[in-house]
Amino acid sequence: MFFDTSNELPLLRFASLPQNGRLQHAVFTRQGGVSPAPFASLNLSVSVPDEKARVYANRRRAYGVYGRDTGSVVHAHLVHGRDVARVTQANNGTWIPEVDGIITNELGCALTMNYADCTPIFLYDPIRHAIGLGHAGWQGAVQDLPGAMVAMMGREFGSDPADLVTAVGPCIGPCCYEVGEPVIGAVQSAFADAATLLPANGHGDRPHFDLPEANRRNLLRAGVRYIEMSGLCTACRTDLFFSHRAEKGRTGRFGAIFMLQGNGFG
Repeated sequence: MFFDTSNELPLLRFASLPQNGRLQHAVFTRQGGVSPAPFASLNLSVSVPDEKARVYANRRRAYGVYGRDTGSVVHAHLVHGRDVARVTQANNGTWIPEVDGIITNELGCALTMNYADCTPIFLYDPIRHAIGLGHAGWQGAVQDLPGAMVAMMGREFGSDPADLVTAVGPCIGPCCYEVGEPVIGAVQSAFADAATLLPANGHGDRPHFDLPEANRRNLLRAGVRYIEMSGLCTACRTDLFFSHRAEKGRTGRFGAIFMLQGNGFG
């Protein structure tokens, strides 16, 4: 993952996802917006008590990098589950209810989600020209949201998991994610090698959950071969990202966008 400072806003991109006229993606930081503390400054979520006018101004700045606005991207109402929906350009400007993964193969369809410690999941099928964007916190990891996305792309588009180029975005890392029950029990039930995902880390009495690695293993179990990891912890880097854990819930949400350009866009 690398910083792209060629735009008005600082962006993060994955080296493995081609940046070309057809495929575009970005993980936005918390920098470059208009919101005051504790939502400073590029908060993209109306689910926190930031002023809605500021949130929409931030969205114009972020999505505007690609000539988009709230009405020309597909949003998701996130519920920390494993449900995935197929969307089209007709869904631009709408919120897909109760899903944590959205997929498309339609030109002109832009996928967006917001995060503050949970994991952005990117899937790209260069053969079938399809994409998916997901949101996986600990609940999404133990329910295997990444695997559900891979399976859905196979059913809907004929995607072969071995062809997929995938990426695991910035999220809270094992350095900062101390956990207790019910997380420990859920991880032990979901992963055969759970002990390696719950290192002691030498901090406190409770284990720390390796969320990015859990999501990587989910992708591997689904048959994915190509996975790029961001290597960035949101709780360590509150200069770059919002972190629900590090900021004790009083914070905003940074966003990601993933799109297949076309049909009047780009």
